[in-house]
Amino acid sequence: MPPIQATPMQVPTRPALPWWLRLPAAILPVGATSLIGGLATGSEIGGWYAGLVKPSFNPPNAAFPIAWTILDVMMVVSLWRLLGARPATGPAQGGWRLALVAFGVQLALNAAWTPVFFTRHALGAGLVVVLALLVMVLWTIKLSWRVDRLAAWLLVPYAAWVAFASLLNAAIWRLN
Repeated sequence: MPPIQATPMQVPTRPALPWWLRLPAAILPVGATSLIGGLATGSEIGGWYAGLVKPSFNPPNAAFPIAWTILDVMMVVSLWRLLGARPATGPAQGGWRLALVAFGVQLALNAAWTPVFFTRHALGAGLVVVLALLVMVLWTIKLSWRVDRLAAWLLVPYAAWVAFASLLNAAIWRLN
């Protein structure tokens, strides 16, 4: 194996897992989060959610699964890249680990929001969770930027969608 060399602008990396293991390691947590969301919303869309007063900027129900499918794919690619960007040595490894922890925390908040909002019908608590999610997604972007800029950029549309979801959640809470 050739020696690892670094320039002042680049930290040498050594993937945490081989690419073929990184793929399921990225798909499984994002897929589990998506599955939780789907299970929590399925029966509520036509019933409870349909009966809520919604703001004029509420997208049609068909837009949500399309948006989330695209965002989920981008999150998988981002996580796959992060898993492959582990610094080989030095203190940058701590930043990489923190980026992965932040990624995991934002996924947990993502998974928590749907049952809080849709299953418990807790609009105010949902707003707290989605705002915490927004903060964590932004922090994940910041931490990922230091490790893999493309991984960070792939999360920017997700942050925008979560910001919109926060606004939508707040408006629905206010109207109901």
